[in-house]
Amino acid sequence: MSYPVKDYMTKKIPTVDSEASALETAKIMAENRDDYLIVLRKAQPAGIVTEGDLLRKVMALQRDPSEVKISEIMSAPLITINPDDAVNVAIQVMVDKDIRRMPVVRDSIIYGVITMRDLVRHFNDYNERIVKDIFRSMSLFHA
Repeated sequence: MSYPVKDYMTKKIPTVDSEASALETAKIMAENRDDYLIVLRKAQPAGIVTEGDLLRKVMALQRDPSEVKISEIMSAPLITINPDDAVNVAIQVMVDKDIRRMPVVRDSIIYGVITMRDLVRHFNDYNERIVKDIFRSMSLFHA
């Protein structure tokens, strides 16, 4: 009874180059209505930046967003999970590391991002699958 992350992840992967400024990053987020971006360095995932990072590490410190490189404020290294790992493993890692978004990666290739929002959105489906599996297991023992 394994429920892989790849069944619940978001396949859209919003990205920004590590050399982009905080201002450019904020504009990309606003245009695409994203609250995070995966930071790429030489086309490889290097970190993640969120709206919160922009607020706490740039705006609240009154830094000039056009002068701050995103590589200076991104969270790195990335905490990732394999697409075949179980959802409950993803949930535990996210709780333990106090993160809300986690790139789904295998062999340095990003397949998607699993977010707390994805987990909440799919909670009923996930819960229903678990209940069906439990009843299926119980019927095997009573047959």
